[in-house]
Amino acid sequence: MCTTCGCNHTDQITIAKPGKIDPQQISFHPEHDHNHNHHHEKTVVDLEQDILFKNNQLAERNRGYLEAKEIFAINMVSAPGSGKTTLLERTIHDLKQEMDISVIEGDQQTFNDARRIEAQKVPVVQVNTGSGCHLDSDMIHKAIKELEPKEKSLLIIENVGNLVCPALFDLGENKRVVIISVTEGDDKPAKYPDMFLSSDICLINKTDLLPYVKFDVEKAKEYALRVNHHLEFIEVSATTGEGMNQWYDWLKNQMNLKQTPPKSV
Repeated sequence: MCTTCGCNHTDQITIAKPGKIDPQQISFHPEHDHNHNHHHEKTVVDLEQDILFKNNQLAERNRGYLEAKEIFAINMVSAPGSGKTTLLERTIHDLKQEMDISVIEGDQQTFNDARRIEAQKVPVVQVNTGSGCHLDSDMIHKAIKELEPKEKSLLIIENVGNLVCPALFDLGENKRVVIISVTEGDDKPAKYPDMFLSSDICLINKTDLLPYVKFDVEKAKEYALRVNHHLEFIEVSATTGEGMNQWYDWLKNQMNLKQTPPKSV
């Protein structure tokens, strides 16, 4: 939730599979005025804590369901334009013969990304958040019910493009994957520390463009490690395929760890 004016408007959420709703019929939430000269900080803080508490409770419920079904879930987060959907398309194309994959797509409006994923012949549900700038655990709970992912499968959640609010909201995922592209500033981890602090691995995408942009990969890693010294990095290009096998190996290893029962003592 945006701590200034709030964005948790559940009355405007649309959850559906591509083709089940006409995008022309999607109603935008009416404009509403905000007075940002707030003088009630305590109310804002209390409201934020209450919403995050409820979100975290439902996130644990989601996590329990996924655990019971042995479903490995990742939450993909990034700024707009990082290449999340292109990377997701290539990942699905290359791995769908080896594992069952399903996808929850998050955007404020349109079914564009869900249609791109549907073209890869995997189950997908689109969540349109209206004026909201992130997915929350309740949206994921409803999307999972609609999607019905198979047991022992991979569930990929593509969050709304935003490096701020999604950092606050646990969805019940197993791992959070933050994506940064070389067309962004290499100081992004310093500017948006909460997202990198809450993530498990950072994919540095569009490496094929490094000769043409001023982006220092090592500096970006240094900034990120100042925030989260446990963060892992993989340099990839979803366009050329560079580094993608390393990303796939990470995914497979995480799924094996998740689905292998602990040894009895």
